[in-house]
Amino acid sequence: MGRMPNFLIIGAAKAGTTALYYYLKQHPQIFMSPVKEPNFFALEGQKPNFRGPGDGEAINRFSITDIEAYQALFEGAENALAVGEASPLYLYSPDAPKRIRRHIPNAKLIAILRNPVDRAYSAFLHLLRDGREPHTDFRKALLEEERRIQEHWEHIWHYKAVGFYYIQLMRYYDLFDRDQIRIYLYEDLKEKPIELSRDVFRFLGVNADFKPDMSLRFNVSGVPRNKIIHAFLSKPHPIKSLFKPLIPVKLRQRLVVTLRNRNLAKPEFPIAVRRELVELYREDILKLQALIKRDLSHWLR
Repeated sequence: MGRMPNFLIIGAAKAGTTALYYYLKQHPQIFMSPVKEPNFFALEGQKPNFRGPGDGEAINRFSITDIEAYQALFEGAENALAVGEASPLYLYSPDAPKRIRRHIPNAKLIAILRNPVDRAYSAFLHLLRDGREPHTDFRKALLEEERRIQEHWEHIWHYKAVGFYYIQLMRYYDLFDRDQIRIYLYEDLKEKPIELSRDVFRFLGVNADFKPDMSLRFNVSGVPRNKIIHAFLSKPHPIKSLFKPLIPVKLRQRLVVTLRNRNLAKPEFPIAVRRELVELYREDILKLQALIKRDLSHWLR
């Protein structure tokens, strides 16, 4: 039988999972799958056929749904103490917990939770950034959510639905021991990244003194100030291909991420919509803070 991971970053989407993936990937005792979001446990055995704008080039293309192809992701992990991957869809997927339990029942599970109101807006800006969201008005996009779900658009379009963390986490607490699950807040990652990474390293049983490079901000959402520059930095281009062999991978990544982030603007969150979403999530947030024993009152402001 092929190699399987012994830990997973299960979510939430737009809550810092990309940053955590890159921090963990730097650790010499940790192996992270080369495909960041294989989505295997959410989509096992399926042929992804999501129908939203750009879904064909995104989730339909990079998801891995065959177990042999999934195991092949971890072929280079022989000497690693911790072997993992990061698919934020796992927290939202009703099927993922059961499949994880069946395939890797002793896996350690990590989730980062972001204020669901801010998370929804960040997902909206992410799709605006990539030229996929047809509405520039967040309220109009929210009104389209139910139709989009019915028409089988992928999960990033489920702006409101993805944010009900209590319901989603309970599916994991019902199937796994609590000491297998570690929950963090997005605020922890932003304000205390070193402490968070050390806690994750201890949880995974690797050297907790290792300090990853945390100077880059990954997968930032926003509206491109210049769409031509954004397209050049984000998509394949002959000029980039020409210089690719001449620039070391790490330097190339640093240049692209830094320039792309500087080209993004973040429009003001409409206050009336924020109030409506806070009320939508209020009951779930109150249940969640009791479940994870963290004060989440600031999410309700």
